[in-house]
Amino acid sequence: MADNNLTRIAVFYDGNYFLHVSNYYNFNHERKTRISIAGLHDFVRYQVSQEEDTDIRLCQIVDAHYFRGRLSASEAQAKGNLLYYDRLFDDILMSEGVTTHYLPVKNYGGFKQEKGIDVWLALEAFELAFYKKFSVLVLIASDGDYVPLIRKLNTLGTRVMVLSWDFEVMDEDGRKYSTRTSQELLEEVTYPVAMHEIIDNRIRRNEPLINNLFVPKSPIKTLIKQPEFGFTNSEGKFEVKEVDGGRKISVVLSLKEGFGFIKNPPNNAFFHHSDVANYDFNDLQVGDQVEYTEHAGFDGRLIAKEIRVLGVDDGHNSIN
Repeated sequence: MADNNLTRIAVFYDGNYFLHVSNYYNFNHERKTRISIAGLHDFVRYQVSQEEDTDIRLCQIVDAHYFRGRLSASEAQAKGNLLYYDRLFDDILMSEGVTTHYLPVKNYGGFKQEKGIDVWLALEAFELAFYKKFSVLVLIASDGDYVPLIRKLNTLGTRVMVLSWDFEVMDEDGRKYSTRTSQELLEEVTYPVAMHEIIDNRIRRNEPLINNLFVPKSPIKTLIKQPEFGFTNSEGKFEVKEVDGGRKISVVLSLKEGFGFIKNPPNNAFFHHSDVANYDFNDLQVGDQVEYTEHAGFDGRLIAKEIRVLGVDDGHNSIN
């Protein structure tokens, strides 16, 4: 039977992984909204109380840390409202008592990549666990590279809980890929928690604890409708309009889970939710007018990038 000592919980976020999970629920899952930090922390306290067989009032989060690579201010500003929403998310983390740790995202072989985040997280987690003597350390990550950290934490007597998600999504080039938590990681921890199974459980899905894992949905915003550009040419066929800088204007043809297509005969253009710069992908409607730049995908397919939805009045409608 548990005693009356406080169960000291620390939460460590691999920020890139957490963003990936949150994007999945916002754009691909039927929930169509993001993970709530406050709701997730409430869930953590409840889950720890169940695993440790103790009163939830004695389970308190005493430390929380978020680690992620970050674009420079000028790079973020060039990507629509990304700079604004980075700051907005910082405000959310700060309000929930989460300490942020950022490293610059660097260019390696033409690709932007995080380097050193997992090492930094592991070092901070072990040092703080050593000095602060956490009862349970909750890791929100999926990478098997964290296995040595877990083994070191075990030597301190700190139990480790991993929150894991398994799912499949479409990337920016239209390729499907799966997110799976390392099996070795799951086998090393004291408390593996399969979050996707809990969230999608038909019995539990409407429990307040589960619903509170998600940010309440905002009312759908409507666009200021633009005048028709006259997409029909003299022969009565649809024709995409070209504007300055090689940009094009057309309409949204169809919308799927996290991606869609822009009408661009004879080959319609694929687009990913992350390329919509000034509007919430979930608020888009078939027929909305968009301006975009054409790119060639990995398999030769036409891809739309740098998409701006026409008729957005305030520029702060979405997180992408």
